[in-house]
Amino acid sequence: MTGFDLFKEMDSFTREMDQVFRDLGFGRPLVPGSGYRGYPRINLRENQDTYILEAQLPGIDPKELEMTILKGTLTLSGERKAFTEEQGSWHRRERGFGKFMRSIDIPAEIDGDKVRADYKDGLLTVTLPKAASVLPKRIEIQAN
Repeated sequence: MTGFDLFKEMDSFTREMDQVFRDLGFGRPLVPGSGYRGYPRINLRENQDTYILEAQLPGIDPKELEMTILKGTLTLSGERKAFTEEQGSWHRRERGFGKFMRSIDIPAEIDGDKVRADYKDGLLTVTLPKAASVLPKRIEIQAN
């Protein structure tokens, strides 16, 4: 028998209800302050001296994206325009539209002056160099 995690189940239920309300046209989540954490989808990885964030943003003009960083939190915001075709009727409409904002906590201090962002084929790649203060420092050991 698998363990039952009440908090995990409640979180899952809340996310499902938020999606129901969004599908009905209500932009706000069910739980105030929880925000919609699902868009854009991201990957965040780390190597020795940088963090690399990749965000899927197909169909969005990179000139209309806004990205800020403040105290270890990277925020992406923008708007996905609605598809407007006069003729025909929808059979399925799964791709959302409207304004979005997503904040991502970066695990360590970064050098904000050296952040670089590239957009290609719907993928935003943000390179976040770690601040010198958090990089490992080699200490030479003196032999007596």
